[in-house]
Amino acid sequence: VAAMTTGNINMFAPPFYRGTLHRESIGVWRGQSQPRASDTCLASYPPLYSVAQHSPIANNRPKTIYYEVHILHDSRHEVSLALGYTAPPYPPFRLPGWHRGSLAVHGDDGRKYINDRWGGKTFTGAFRRGEVLGLGMEFRPAPGGGIDVQIFLTRDGEERGRWNLHEESDAQQDLPVTGLEGFHDLCASVGVFDKVSFEIVFVPERWRWQGWRQAM
Repeated sequence: VAAMTTGNINMFAPPFYRGTLHRESIGVWRGQSQPRASDTCLASYPPLYSVAQHSPIANNRPKTIYYEVHILHDSRHEVSLALGYTAPPYPPFRLPGWHRGSLAVHGDDGRKYINDRWGGKTFTGAFRRGEVLGLGMEFRPAPGGGIDVQIFLTRDGEERGRWNLHEESDAQQDLPVTGLEGFHDLCASVGVFDKVSFEIVFVPERWRWQGWRQAM
């Protein structure tokens, strides 16, 4: 619990990851994937959302999770990074958003993906070098039971879009959102492919987004 509160979160890369990933300081990680690197999912531990600690059904209070990624200037012009969350265990060779129990916003096209590897849905513009992106999830007790889940994106500290997890469901087109509904642990997950340089920040005091002061 203390690690989640202070941002003392670790990031782990699978053995096949072609790149670097190291801790700069507590809760701050820097990495770079190599040119033509294959799809790789880097995941946090401990999870940012723990059912045992954070469930709004058990606690009767909301929980917000959030982290930021700074796209460094020596990345490609097309930012090959995805900002997301995954329910473990998650296949490390899949970008977040492409497999069950995951969601993400992808930097090369700005589209949002929820258990969807066929093209996603229009959401925001492509990420830019030098930009700071943040992704958050809000879990609140829902009227009549259950959990209401909202996802929001920030760009350079300002909220630039959000959606309700359940409102997006189309029974004819969309796959289930199981794993994302607040009944499973969720890890911060950064997907990388090709060359991209980045810094991941879990420490609230270092975030561009100041809304955490009211939300957390």
